[in-house]
Amino acid sequence: MRRIAMSVAASTMTLSLAGCGVLNATGSSTTATPTKGNDITVGVLMPDKINTRYSNFDYPIMKAKIAELTNKQGQVDYENAASSAATQTKQMQKMIDDKVDVIILDSVDSHAIAGTVKKAKDAGIPVIAYDRLAEGPIDAYVSFDNELVGEVQARTLLEGLGSSVDSSDKVVMINGSPTDPNAKQFKTGAESELNGKVTIADSYDTKDWDPVVAQQEVTKAINSLGRNNIAAVYSANDAMAAGVIKALKAAGVTNMPPITGQDADLDAIQRILSGEQYMTVYKPYPDEAEAAAEMAVYKVQGKDIQFDALTQDTVDSPTNKDIPSQLVQVNAVTKSKIKDTVVADGIYTVSQICTAAYKTACAEAGLK
Repeated sequence: MRRIAMSVAASTMTLSLAGCGVLNATGSSTTATPTKGNDITVGVLMPDKINTRYSNFDYPIMKAKIAELTNKQGQVDYENAASSAATQTKQMQKMIDDKVDVIILDSVDSHAIAGTVKKAKDAGIPVIAYDRLAEGPIDAYVSFDNELVGEVQARTLLEGLGSSVDSSDKVVMINGSPTDPNAKQFKTGAESELNGKVTIADSYDTKDWDPVVAQQEVTKAINSLGRNNIAAVYSANDAMAAGVIKALKAAGVTNMPPITGQDADLDAIQRILSGEQYMTVYKPYPDEAEAAAEMAVYKVQGKDIQFDALTQDTVDSPTNKDIPSQLVQVNAVTKSKIKDTVVADGIYTVSQICTAAYKTACAEAGLK
Protein backbone atom coordinates (compact mmCIF):
# COMPACT_ATOMS: atom_id res chain seq x y z
CA MET A 1 0.00 0.00 0.00
CA ARG A 2 1.10 3.55 -0.73
CA ARG A 3 0.02 6.30 1.64
CA ILE A 4 -0.29 9.91 0.59
CA ALA A 5 -0.15 12.63 3.24
CA MET A 6 -2.61 15.41 2.46
CA SER A 7 -2.48 18.33 4.88
CA VAL A 8 -3.76 21.88 4.90
CA ALA A 9 -0.30 23.26 4.21
CA ALA A 10 0.93 20.99 1.44
CA SER A 11 1.08 17.51 0.00
CA THR A 12 3.85 15.27 -1.20
CA MET A 13 1.49 13.34 -3.41
CA THR A 14 2.83 11.39 -6.37
CA LEU A 15 0.77 9.29 -8.70
CA SER A 16 0.98 5.53 -8.50
CA LEU A 17 -1.91 3.35 -9.47
CA ALA A 18 -0.05 0.07 -9.65
CA GLY A 19 -1.85 -2.87 -8.11
CA CYS A 20 -0.76 -3.75 -4.62
CA GLY A 21 -3.13 -6.47 -3.54
CA VAL A 22 -6.66 -6.43 -2.23
CA LEU A 23 -7.38 -5.21 1.27
CA ASN A 24 -9.42 -7.13 3.80
CA ALA A 25 -10.80 -9.35 1.04
CA THR A 26 -12.92 -12.24 2.20
CA GLY A 27 -14.79 -14.67 0.03
CA SER A 28 -15.25 -14.19 -3.72
CA SER A 29 -16.88 -11.33 -5.56
CA THR A 30 -19.76 -13.61 -6.49
CA THR A 31 -20.40 -14.97 -3.00
CA ALA A 32 -20.24 -11.80 -0.90
CA THR A 33 -23.44 -11.29 1.05
CA PRO A 34 -24.84 -7.80 0.41
CA THR A 35 -25.85 -5.75 3.43
CA LYS A 36 -28.38 -3.97 1.18
CA GLY A 37 -29.99 -4.88 -2.12
CA ASN A 38 -30.45 -2.81 -5.26
CA ASP A 39 -33.18 -0.62 -3.76
CA ILE A 40 -30.79 1.99 -2.36
CA THR A 41 -30.66 5.78 -2.26
CA VAL A 42 -27.37 7.54 -2.97
CA GLY A 43 -27.02 11.16 -1.89
CA VAL A 44 -24.84 13.26 -4.21
CA LEU A 45 -23.65 16.66 -3.01
CA MET A 46 -21.81 18.93 -5.47
CA PRO A 47 -20.15 22.21 -4.46
CA ASP A 48 -20.92 24.93 -7.00
CA LYS A 49 -22.64 26.00 -10.20
CA ILE A 50 -19.78 28.12 -11.50
CA ASN A 51 -18.08 25.05 -12.96
CA THR A 52 -20.30 23.46 -15.58
CA ARG A 53 -18.68 20.05 -15.15
CA TYR A 54 -20.85 19.12 -12.14
CA SER A 55 -24.18 19.34 -13.94
CA ASN A 56 -22.86 18.36 -17.38
CA PHE A 57 -20.63 15.44 -16.46
CA ASP A 58 -20.15 14.34 -12.85
CA TYR A 59 -23.77 14.03 -11.72
CA PRO A 60 -25.24 12.52 -14.93
CA ILE A 61 -22.40 9.98 -15.13
CA MET A 62 -22.87 8.97 -11.49
CA LYS A 63 -26.63 8.67 -11.93
CA ALA A 64 -26.27 6.45 -15.00
CA LYS A 65 -23.67 4.23 -13.32
CA ILE A 66 -25.74 3.81 -10.15
CA ALA A 67 -28.73 2.79 -12.31
CA GLU A 68 -26.56 0.27 -14.14
CA LEU A 69 -25.15 -1.24 -10.93
CA THR A 70 -28.55 -1.54 -9.25
CA ASN A 71 -30.59 -2.86 -12.16
CA LYS A 72 -32.26 0.59 -12.35
CA GLN A 73 -33.60 0.27 -8.81
CA GLY A 74 -31.17 2.67 -7.15
CA GLN A 75 -32.24 6.27 -6.58
CA VAL A 76 -30.08 9.41 -6.53
CA ASP A 77 -30.81 12.41 -4.30
CA TYR A 78 -28.86 15.29 -5.90
CA GLU A 79 -28.08 18.73 -4.47
CA ASN A 80 -25.72 21.54 -5.45
CA ALA A 81 -24.60 23.99 -2.76
CA ALA A 82 -23.96 26.94 -5.12
CA SER A 83 -20.65 27.72 -3.35
CA SER A 84 -22.25 28.01 0.11
CA ALA A 85 -20.76 25.89 2.89
CA ALA A 86 -23.81 26.62 5.08
CA THR A 87 -26.16 25.46 2.33
CA GLN A 88 -24.20 22.26 1.84
CA THR A 89 -24.30 21.51 5.56
CA LYS A 90 -28.11 21.84 5.49
CA GLN A 91 -28.35 19.69 2.36
CA MET A 92 -26.22 16.97 3.90
CA GLN A 93 -28.11 17.07 7.19
CA LYS A 94 -31.37 16.61 5.29
CA MET A 95 -29.93 13.56 3.56
CA ILE A 96 -28.95 12.16 6.96
CA ASP A 97 -32.45 12.86 8.29
CA ASP A 98 -33.95 11.22 5.19
CA LYS A 99 -31.77 8.16 5.87
CA VAL A 100 -30.10 7.86 2.50
CA ASP A 101 -27.89 4.77 2.30
CA VAL A 102 -24.63 6.46 1.28
CA ILE A 103 -23.40 9.97 0.43
CA ILE A 104 -20.99 11.11 -2.29
CA LEU A 105 -19.64 14.49 -1.12
CA ASP A 106 -17.71 17.13 -3.05
CA SER A 107 -17.24 19.67 -0.28
CA VAL A 108 -17.45 23.46 -0.54
CA ASP A 109 -15.35 23.82 2.62
CA SER A 110 -13.48 20.65 3.56
CA HIS A 111 -12.99 21.73 7.18
CA ALA A 112 -16.45 23.15 7.87
CA ILE A 113 -18.22 19.98 6.74
CA ALA A 114 -16.27 17.67 9.10
CA GLY A 115 -18.89 17.73 11.86
CA THR A 116 -21.66 16.75 9.45
CA VAL A 117 -19.51 13.94 8.06
CA LYS A 118 -19.27 12.62 11.62
CA LYS A 119 -23.05 12.87 12.00
CA ALA A 120 -23.44 10.74 8.89
CA LYS A 121 -20.97 8.21 10.26
CA ASP A 122 -22.83 8.10 13.59
CA ALA A 123 -26.04 7.47 11.64
CA GLY A 124 -24.43 4.53 9.82
CA ILE A 125 -24.24 6.35 6.48
CA PRO A 126 -20.90 5.94 4.64
CA VAL A 127 -19.46 9.06 3.02
CA ILE A 128 -17.36 8.93 -0.16
CA ALA A 129 -15.29 12.12 -0.60
CA TYR A 130 -15.35 13.15 -4.24
CA ASP A 131 -12.76 15.34 -5.98
CA ARG A 132 -12.01 17.28 -2.75
CA LEU A 133 -10.93 15.51 0.42
CA ALA A 134 -13.35 16.49 3.17
CA GLU A 135 -12.26 16.24 6.78
CA GLY A 136 -13.95 13.89 9.24
CA PRO A 137 -14.44 10.09 9.14
CA ILE A 138 -14.57 9.65 5.36
CA ASP A 139 -14.98 6.04 4.15
CA ALA A 140 -13.24 6.50 0.80
CA TYR A 141 -11.91 9.16 -1.57
CA VAL A 142 -11.68 9.44 -5.35
CA SER A 143 -9.92 12.30 -7.10
CA PHE A 144 -6.92 13.21 -9.20
CA ASP A 145 -3.31 13.74 -8.18
CA ASN A 146 -3.78 17.42 -7.47
CA GLU A 147 -0.14 18.43 -7.14
CA LEU A 148 0.46 16.75 -10.47
CA VAL A 149 -2.35 18.87 -11.95
CA GLY A 150 -0.52 22.03 -10.84
CA GLU A 151 2.78 20.69 -12.16
CA VAL A 152 1.22 19.90 -15.54
CA GLN A 153 -0.31 23.38 -15.74
CA ALA A 154 2.99 25.07 -14.90
CA ARG A 155 5.12 22.93 -17.21
CA THR A 156 2.77 23.60 -20.11
CA LEU A 157 2.75 27.32 -19.28
CA LEU A 158 6.57 27.32 -19.47
CA GLU A 159 6.38 25.54 -22.83
CA GLY A 160 4.02 28.29 -23.98
CA LEU A 161 6.62 30.91 -23.07
CA GLY A 162 9.08 29.18 -25.39
CA SER A 163 12.81 28.58 -25.30
CA SER A 164 13.56 32.22 -24.52
CA VAL A 165 11.84 32.03 -21.12
CA ASP A 166 13.82 33.92 -18.49
CA SER A 167 13.76 34.01 -14.70
CA SER A 168 12.87 37.71 -14.91
CA ASP A 169 9.64 36.96 -16.82
CA LYS A 170 6.70 37.94 -14.63
CA VAL A 171 3.88 35.45 -14.03
CA VAL A 172 0.62 36.24 -12.20
CA MET A 173 -0.95 33.34 -10.27
CA ILE A 174 -4.74 33.13 -9.92
CA ASN A 175 -5.19 30.24 -7.51
CA GLY A 176 -8.37 28.56 -6.33
CA SER A 177 -10.43 29.04 -3.19
CA PRO A 178 -8.59 28.99 0.16
CA THR A 179 -11.35 26.72 1.56
CA ASP A 180 -10.67 24.06 -1.10
CA PRO A 181 -7.80 21.70 -0.16
CA ASN A 182 -7.29 20.88 -3.85
CA ALA A 183 -6.49 24.53 -4.58
CA LYS A 184 -3.59 24.44 -2.14
CA GLN A 185 -2.20 21.35 -3.85
CA PHE A 186 -2.59 22.80 -7.37
CA LYS A 187 -0.72 25.87 -6.15
CA THR A 188 2.04 23.84 -4.52
CA GLY A 189 2.54 21.76 -7.65
CA ALA A 190 2.60 24.82 -9.91
CA GLU A 191 5.03 26.74 -7.70
CA SER A 192 7.40 23.77 -7.63
CA GLU A 193 7.72 24.07 -11.42
CA LEU A 194 7.69 27.87 -11.75
CA ASN A 195 10.03 28.92 -8.94
CA GLY A 196 13.48 29.73 -10.25
CA LYS A 197 12.39 29.62 -13.88
CA VAL A 198 10.17 32.73 -13.85
CA THR A 199 9.25 35.42 -11.34
CA ILE A 200 5.90 34.98 -9.60
CA ALA A 201 5.09 38.69 -9.50
CA ASP A 202 1.60 38.48 -7.97
CA SER A 203 -0.33 35.58 -6.47
CA TYR A 204 -3.97 35.53 -5.37
CA ASP A 205 -6.12 32.91 -3.61
CA THR A 206 -9.51 33.46 -5.21
CA LYS A 207 -12.63 33.27 -3.04
CA ASP A 208 -15.06 30.58 -4.21
CA TRP A 209 -13.16 30.16 -7.50
CA ASP A 210 -15.19 33.19 -8.63
CA PRO A 211 -14.38 34.41 -12.19
CA VAL A 212 -15.50 37.94 -11.28
CA VAL A 213 -13.02 38.01 -8.39
CA ALA A 214 -10.33 36.57 -10.69
CA GLN A 215 -10.99 39.40 -13.14
CA GLN A 216 -10.60 41.94 -10.35
CA GLU A 217 -7.33 40.33 -9.21
CA VAL A 218 -5.81 40.44 -12.68
CA THR A 219 -6.90 44.06 -13.03
CA LYS A 220 -4.97 44.80 -9.82
CA ALA A 221 -1.93 42.98 -11.21
CA ILE A 222 -2.11 44.94 -14.46
CA ASN A 223 -2.30 48.22 -12.55
CA SER A 224 0.67 47.19 -10.44
CA LEU A 225 2.90 45.59 -13.06
CA GLY A 226 1.76 47.12 -16.34
CA ARG A 227 -0.11 45.24 -19.04
CA ASN A 228 3.02 44.66 -21.13
CA ASN A 229 5.00 43.24 -18.22
CA ILE A 230 2.90 40.12 -17.63
CA ALA A 231 4.51 37.24 -19.49
CA ALA A 232 1.89 34.64 -18.51
CA VAL A 233 -1.04 34.01 -16.18
CA TYR A 234 -1.43 30.82 -14.18
CA SER A 235 -5.18 30.31 -13.72
CA ALA A 236 -6.11 27.29 -11.64
CA ASN A 237 -9.28 26.55 -13.63
CA ASP A 238 -11.15 27.43 -16.82
CA ALA A 239 -13.91 29.51 -15.24
CA MET A 240 -11.34 31.88 -13.73
CA ALA A 241 -9.37 31.90 -17.00
CA ALA A 242 -12.40 33.54 -18.59
CA GLY A 243 -12.19 36.29 -15.96
CA VAL A 244 -8.45 36.63 -16.59
CA ILE A 245 -9.04 37.15 -20.31
CA LYS A 246 -11.76 39.75 -19.66
CA ALA A 247 -9.36 41.76 -17.49
CA LEU A 248 -6.58 41.63 -20.08
CA LYS A 249 -8.95 42.64 -22.89
CA ALA A 250 -10.30 45.51 -20.81
CA ALA A 251 -6.72 46.72 -20.39
CA GLY A 252 -6.24 46.72 -24.15
CA VAL A 253 -4.27 43.49 -24.52
CA THR A 254 -4.95 41.92 -27.93
CA ASN A 255 -2.23 39.26 -28.04
CA MET A 256 -2.93 37.04 -25.04
CA PRO A 257 0.01 35.71 -23.04
CA PRO A 258 -0.06 31.99 -22.17
CA ILE A 259 -3.02 31.41 -19.82
CA THR A 260 -3.66 28.07 -18.11
CA GLY A 261 -6.88 26.43 -17.00
CA GLN A 262 -8.41 23.21 -15.74
CA ASP A 263 -11.62 21.21 -16.27
CA ALA A 264 -11.71 21.22 -20.10
CA ASP A 265 -14.90 23.29 -20.21
CA LEU A 266 -16.34 23.59 -23.71
CA ASP A 267 -15.81 27.34 -23.87
CA ALA A 268 -12.22 26.84 -22.70
CA ILE A 269 -11.60 24.38 -25.53
CA GLN A 270 -12.96 27.00 -27.93
CA ARG A 271 -10.76 29.69 -26.36
CA ILE A 272 -7.74 27.43 -26.87
CA LEU A 273 -8.67 27.07 -30.54
CA SER A 274 -8.96 30.86 -30.93
CA GLY A 275 -5.67 31.48 -29.13
CA GLU A 276 -7.13 33.31 -26.12
CA GLN A 277 -6.28 30.51 -23.64
CA TYR A 278 -3.16 28.40 -24.00
CA MET A 279 -4.10 25.17 -22.22
CA THR A 280 -6.46 23.36 -19.91
CA VAL A 281 -6.15 20.19 -17.87
CA TYR A 282 -8.49 17.43 -18.95
CA LYS A 283 -9.47 15.23 -16.06
CA PRO A 284 -11.40 12.18 -17.30
CA TYR A 285 -14.63 12.76 -15.39
CA PRO A 286 -16.21 9.49 -16.53
CA ASP A 287 -13.44 7.55 -14.76
CA GLU A 288 -13.73 9.62 -11.58
CA ALA A 289 -17.53 9.75 -11.46
CA GLU A 290 -18.01 6.07 -12.28
CA ALA A 291 -15.45 5.09 -9.62
CA ALA A 292 -17.34 7.15 -7.01
CA ALA A 293 -20.65 5.53 -7.98
CA GLU A 294 -19.10 2.07 -7.79
CA MET A 295 -17.53 2.78 -4.40
CA ALA A 296 -20.86 4.00 -3.04
CA VAL A 297 -22.87 1.02 -4.27
CA TYR A 298 -20.29 -1.60 -3.36
CA LYS A 299 -19.82 -0.08 0.11
CA VAL A 300 -23.49 -0.31 1.08
CA GLN A 301 -23.97 -3.68 -0.59
CA GLY A 302 -21.10 -5.19 1.36
CA LYS A 303 -19.10 -6.11 -1.74
CA ASP A 304 -15.73 -5.76 -0.05
CA ILE A 305 -13.59 -7.26 -2.79
CA GLN A 306 -14.95 -4.92 -5.45
CA PHE A 307 -14.67 -1.93 -3.10
CA ASP A 308 -11.10 -2.74 -2.11
CA ALA A 309 -10.06 -3.28 -5.71
CA LEU A 310 -11.14 0.30 -6.45
CA THR A 311 -9.28 1.84 -3.50
CA GLN A 312 -5.73 0.55 -3.61
CA ASP A 313 -4.20 3.88 -2.61
CA THR A 314 -4.60 5.59 0.75
CA VAL A 315 -4.50 9.26 1.73
CA ASP A 316 -4.33 11.19 4.99
CA SER A 317 -6.57 14.18 5.69
CA PRO A 318 -5.88 16.62 8.54
CA THR A 319 -8.27 14.58 10.73
CA ASN A 320 -8.04 10.99 9.49
CA LYS A 321 -5.37 8.63 8.19
CA ASP A 322 -5.26 5.78 5.71
CA ILE A 323 -8.46 6.69 3.86
CA PRO A 324 -9.01 4.14 1.04
CA SER A 325 -8.59 6.05 -2.21
CA GLN A 326 -8.32 6.04 -5.98
CA LEU A 327 -6.38 8.64 -7.94
CA VAL A 328 -7.09 9.14 -11.63
CA GLN A 329 -4.59 10.37 -14.23
CA VAL A 330 -4.81 13.75 -16.00
CA ASN A 331 -3.83 15.20 -19.40
CA ALA A 332 -2.67 18.60 -20.61
CA VAL A 333 -4.74 19.91 -23.52
CA THR A 334 -3.29 22.44 -25.94
CA LYS A 335 -4.61 23.15 -29.43
CA SER A 336 -2.81 20.17 -30.97
CA LYS A 337 -4.17 17.75 -28.35
CA ILE A 338 -7.90 18.52 -28.47
CA LYS A 339 -8.64 15.77 -30.96
CA ASP A 340 -6.78 13.09 -29.01
CA THR A 341 -8.30 13.94 -25.61
CA VAL A 342 -11.77 15.42 -25.20
CA VAL A 343 -12.92 14.43 -28.70
CA ALA A 344 -11.42 10.94 -28.60
CA ASP A 345 -13.01 10.31 -25.17
CA GLY A 346 -16.42 11.49 -26.36
CA ILE A 347 -16.59 14.44 -23.96
CA TYR A 348 -17.43 16.76 -26.87
CA THR A 349 -18.19 16.14 -30.53
CA VAL A 350 -16.47 18.14 -33.23
CA SER A 351 -19.81 19.76 -34.06
CA GLN A 352 -20.19 20.95 -30.45
CA ILE A 353 -16.74 22.53 -30.52
CA CYS A 354 -16.67 23.80 -34.07
CA THR A 355 -19.57 26.23 -34.11
CA ALA A 356 -19.63 28.94 -36.78
CA ALA A 357 -17.25 31.26 -34.93
CA TYR A 358 -14.60 28.52 -34.70
CA LYS A 359 -14.84 26.85 -38.12
CA THR A 360 -11.57 28.30 -39.41
CA ALA A 361 -9.68 27.59 -36.19
CA CYS A 362 -11.03 24.03 -36.18
CA ALA A 363 -9.90 23.43 -39.72
CA GLU A 364 -6.42 24.68 -38.84
CA ALA A 365 -6.35 22.31 -35.85
CA GLY A 366 -7.46 19.35 -37.95
CA LEU A 367 -10.86 19.04 -36.31
CA LYS A 368 -13.30 17.81 -38.94
